[in-house]
Amino acid sequence: MQALRQHLGLTQRELAERLGIRQQTISEWETGTYKPRGASTTLLSIIAERAKFEYQAAPQKPPEES
Repeated sequence: MQALRQHLGLTQRELAERLGIRQQTISEWETGTYKPRGASTTLLSIIAERAKFEYQAAPQKPPEES
């Protein structure tokens, strides 16, 4: 999360304002206290894609073996 924000050249406060969330939420994501979920995950993935930044909001589960 922090790497994406820095790639965008934004402070935690600036990113929070653009996403319409609290700066504290960005901080909690970056420290691992909480993880983005729901619409936030989708939005962060779209932002990363448009910024041409490889970002995975939620780790993908490895394929299950049959």
